Amino acid sequence: MKKLIPILAVSFLTATFAGTAWAADVQEKEQELLEKQQEVKEKQMELKHERQEESAEHVHATNESMQQVSRASKIIGTSVKNPKGDNLGKIKDLVLDPESGQVVYGVVTFGGLMGVGDKLFAIPWKALVWTRDKKYYVLDLDKDTLKKAPGFDKKHWPDSSNKWQRLREEIDQFPSYHINP
Repeated sequence: MKKLIPILAVSFLTATFAGTAWAADVQEKEQELLEKQQEVKEKQMELKHERQEESAEHVHATNESMQQVSRASKIIGTSVKNPKGDNLGKIKDLVLDPESGQVVYGVVTFGGLMGVGDKLFAIPWKALVWTRDKKYYVLDLDKDTLKKAPGFDKKHWPDSSNKWQRLREEIDQFPSYHINP
């Protein structure tokens, strides 16, 4: 029995130290796994961001190309929808900068019934994105936000430089158009 006690003690101590070492090894492996998972998440976010940038660049290039070569008669009457596909109206007219000749606003008609009670919105041209299938423009707003945007009715268009300047200032103060300069 005297020989058995030291053997058991050594065995117990060996198992205890081995168990402690094994537990420390498991914790180390768990930490490594967590770090690897974090790296994977970061890479996934980077890839997602890169895809979004590429997509945005493609949409911007398509939009720029389409807007540079479209006839006004093809644009006027085109539907405007939000990214969810909700109808936001139609392009009623285009507003040009007389000095540069560039389209500054697409005037979108929204609300009312069958053309009665419609409100007009001078939407910054850069905020309208032509879809790939070229069937409509996308405006990144929901209907409620559009209702709050600066606008006018069809009988009271801004008819002077001063009125257009005031409307332009209101539009510039409206942050929801998501325009990249």
